[in-house]
Amino acid sequence: MSNNSARSNNLVIAQKAVKQLRFEASVQRIKVSQAAADLKTFCLQNANKDPLLMGVPSGDNPFRPPKSCSVF
Repeated sequence: MSNNSARSNNLVIAQKAVKQLRFEASVQRIKVSQAAADLKTFCLQNANKDPLLMGVPSGDNPFRPPKSCSVF
């Protein structure tokens, strides 16, 4: 009986592997050069919105150092 369940388990594992391989084979792929060109275009189009390139206005920056208070 355990030999039969082992075969059944192996069959289930093989079916899952085949399903995964079929899925991966169906994924549409593009050339790396095309992906790089698309990424470059996207970055250039959105560079003006990137806070790492443009900086964050001090009023909008939640991580700015706290202002010190002084009493006279």
